[in-house]
Amino acid sequence: MESSSGPWLEPGTFPKRWVDGTNSDEPPLQVHRYAEHTWILRQSVLTDFEGPFLYLFVGQDRGLLVDTGAGGGVPLRRTIDQLIGTGFPLVVAHSHAHRDHVADDAQFIDRPDTTIVAHGPEDVARFFGIIDWPVRTARFDLGGRHIDVNPIPGHEPASIALYDHQTQLLLTGDTAYPGRLYVRDFSAFRASIDRLVVFTADREVTWLLGGHIEMTSEKGVDYEYHVATHPNERELQLGRQHLVELKELLHAMGDEVRYEVHDDFIVVPR
Repeated sequence: MESSSGPWLEPGTFPKRWVDGTNSDEPPLQVHRYAEHTWILRQSVLTDFEGPFLYLFVGQDRGLLVDTGAGGGVPLRRTIDQLIGTGFPLVVAHSHAHRDHVADDAQFIDRPDTTIVAHGPEDVARFFGIIDWPVRTARFDLGGRHIDVNPIPGHEPASIALYDHQTQLLLTGDTAYPGRLYVRDFSAFRASIDRLVVFTADREVTWLLGGHIEMTSEKGVDYEYHVATHPNERELQLGRQHLVELKELLHAMGDEVRYEVHDDFIVVPR
């Protein structure tokens, strides 16, 4: 999946709309083929108000599923097996360890040739071979397809960002997405954003893709917490400029994080 001259960009597309709870008969799990070997899955907010996004990357040797969603009876394993085959090796990893991103790990416990990465920072570092967490980055090979794994604690201790060389997508979990960015460890969160800005400075990044959509299409306006429908959602994708914007905002806050609304995200102390 790489050319002789190095990684090649596989362009992708987004659907016209994501399942947003506005149609009572919408599927519990929306599957969108972003590119030939890359899928974005969205859990309907009708099954859980979080409406998380999940990501599947496939290489020549194995697949990588990032997050397993919020539960609620979603047929995740059956869906993944339909996409890659029941016998294809799979790694199940997580953007971070909060419930709405790990709830359906159990669906994969008895799947053959499947590794479920445990949820602690030490477990994540050990599996991906990350030395000197959270400063260093590791590279994970799916077989001709490379994913860079970046520790980004601050929202949650085991948070990671994943950069796919094939699509040039950067997955940022709940650290950067169009919604409420809950900051639990301010110094760690700010340092993580600083490292992501440096990491992306000399890499092409098509989009930042996070774990949720919580912003409406109206600038600076989010949905109320725990609502069951998301009419007029903002698009999922962010750009690198949002990382830079977030970095500048966090440093302008000084020594203490504060609640602040921007057009495409809201910083929330926790």
